[in-house]
Amino acid sequence: MNQFLSLLLNGVSLGALYALIALGFVIIFKSSEVVSFTHGSLLLLGAYSIARLSGPLGFWLAVLAGLLITAVAAFLVERLIINRLRGAAVISLAIVTIGVDIILLTELVRRIGSDILNVPHPWGGQSVRIGPVGLSQNRLIAILVAGALIAAFFAAFKYSSWGVAMRASAEDGETAALMGIRQGRVSAVSWVVAGVLAGVAALFLVGSPTPGVTPANYAVALRAFPAAILGGLDSTGGALVGGLLIGIAEALAAGYQDQLLFLGRGFSAIVPFIVMIAVLLVRPSGLFGTKELTRV
Repeated sequence: MNQFLSLLLNGVSLGALYALIALGFVIIFKSSEVVSFTHGSLLLLGAYSIARLSGPLGFWLAVLAGLLITAVAAFLVERLIINRLRGAAVISLAIVTIGVDIILLTELVRRIGSDILNVPHPWGGQSVRIGPVGLSQNRLIAILVAGALIAAFFAAFKYSSWGVAMRASAEDGETAALMGIRQGRVSAVSWVVAGVLAGVAALFLVGSPTPGVTPANYAVALRAFPAAILGGLDSTGGALVGGLLIGIAEALAAGYQDQLLFLGRGFSAIVPFIVMIAVLLVRPSGLFGTKELTRV
């Protein structure tokens, strides 16, 4: 039972970070109808920036600089590429983001090489006890920070002018434009927010129990993408639920891998995609996604 509780708690901490990344996928899709595949490279860019700048600037200034770099990178992608292709086919925009992602990833992998870059978190690799189970301080802080950011996002999404504008644009873009809502500005802000969320997730994903920054961190965003699809690509609440479900499923599969050896080693790495496919077979629009009705 203690093992199960420990895996469950670690799954929740991992799922909270997946939820931050998945939320970035969702808000970009809601604001600009683009399925962005740049998140993996943005996440790695944030982790790399924090690791490289921690020495000359110190940890906290490096974190602020890293978040600023990911936000600016996301903003430039939106302004220089996505905004210029506004109105293009959705599949074309998705392919463009794949191209941007490959370019950024290739350069980051070249810079990192075979090194493991350390991020000097002030809380280090210490762990805390929560009842009978233990959890690294890094993951505990990740849960608290992710929870606060998600709550702040939902409040802004519901009550701020940007949130109202984004909901209006997602509901009916043409009508929103006629009412004076500048969709370009809504899209730009959404990309910036998604970049910051990716940077925050990167900060905690490269801490304990992960050894540091490596090109393998890129794959985390790929495992967060099923969380966005699972919850519904146009549902912000679905991103939270999908992230938690994927995180828990992956943690349980990794913890009980000895009992799952008949499925092959490393099975936990593909669990997010298996869960996604299983749910989509039953609910093609995701758990909370909007169902599209077509008159025939």
